[in-house]
Amino acid sequence: MASIYSIADFIDMLRRRVWLIVVVTFLGCVVSVWLALQQQPIYSSTEVIQITRPKIAGDLARSTAEGSSARRIQLIEQQLMARGTILEIVDQLDLFAERPGLLDSEIVPLMRNSVSLMGTAAAREGGSDDGAISVLTITANMPTREQAQAVAREFSKRTIALSQNTRLAEARETLLFFNEKEAALVRDITALEEEIANFRHENAVTLPGAIEMRGAEITAINESLLELARQEIELRKGAEEAEATQREAYARRVREEFDAQLESLTAQRQLLVDRRSELEASLELTPDVDRQLASYERRQQQMQSELEVITARRAEAEVGFRLETASQGERLRVIEPAPLPDYAMGGGRKSLAIKGALASFVLGVLAAFALDLRHPVLRSSGQMKRETGLSPVVTIPVLTTRKKGLFARLFALGGRGTERHARS
Repeated sequence: MASIYSIADFIDMLRRRVWLIVVVTFLGCVVSVWLALQQQPIYSSTEVIQITRPKIAGDLARSTAEGSSARRIQLIEQQLMARGTILEIVDQLDLFAERPGLLDSEIVPLMRNSVSLMGTAAAREGGSDDGAISVLTITANMPTREQAQAVAREFSKRTIALSQNTRLAEARETLLFFNEKEAALVRDITALEEEIANFRHENAVTLPGAIEMRGAEITAINESLLELARQEIELRKGAEEAEATQREAYARRVREEFDAQLESLTAQRQLLVDRRSELEASLELTPDVDRQLASYERRQQQMQSELEVITARRAEAEVGFRLETASQGERLRVIEPAPLPDYAMGGGRKSLAIKGALASFVLGVLAAFALDLRHPVLRSSGQMKRETGLSPVVTIPVLTTRKKGLFARLFALGGRGTERHARS
């Protein structure tokens, strides 16, 4: 049998159980204040970093620090959350000074849970996701306002520095690699040229350009030999005509001149023939020498082609390195510095105490209602009429003469106003 059917009954229940509600509310407020005092306030500060695109288009001057910004930020976060880096930041900012008993193994997880790096993906270009990040948010939750702001700014500063150093190191290592590769190829080509020169000298092989020159020289010698043969024929014909038509003395003189000129022509012919034989001998190669020279030529062409590719790559790497040193590539800049937080997260201690007081009052009301449910009593003529259908004529109050203890009086306080209803 319930005792609350209307707002008036509820107000009557509050009046009768006021001391119970007050005691429960008071005890709850004490507990709430104690818990609020025990709770350490947490302040949150956030710094926002914008990831800007390179100033020069990649088609015109491509940077050698490739890879998506999301992956690069992930690597930076792993470096920032490393044990050594966290302990260095704690020592630098003098964090947890109020808790000297904390061990390093306890500080590291606390810092990892207190600092978060969140990236916002950039708008897609087309249908592909290139993993680009446009905004990076760094949030620090610390016991004091100053520490929250200092930690957020320190992690932001280290993030920007690590990003610049990482990109610069990648560009420098790429340029160094191609420089070393180019220098090694130049040394190999120089050594190969020396080896080819020694091989030609040992096997009496002329240089490729000299072969054409000696072929042209042989052709000129053959033409000279033909000219000498023609002159010899003309001289011989003149001498024979002089012997046949002229006097003996004149013919003898012509014959002597012919013999002298013939001797000169013969000497010239012999010189030319010897030179031609020498040139022809120098142009003759054995099959082994020919194959070895062909192998040298293939190796030299291959190394020259590789050198051209490496030289082009080295030029691109040098452009990329200059872009990074001049800060013309992808950059990180702070667009929203970490502010000094005004309030603690969750409303702080005051909010917790107020919520506890309200909860205590509600708990006191529920306790009073439960006590009424446990001992249902008809306390008014209206309740009597609703429950039994009888209308009481006379109400007689209950008078208690026996002394009761404090708790008994608190829980039975409403008994003084209890009315017994009887039908006359």
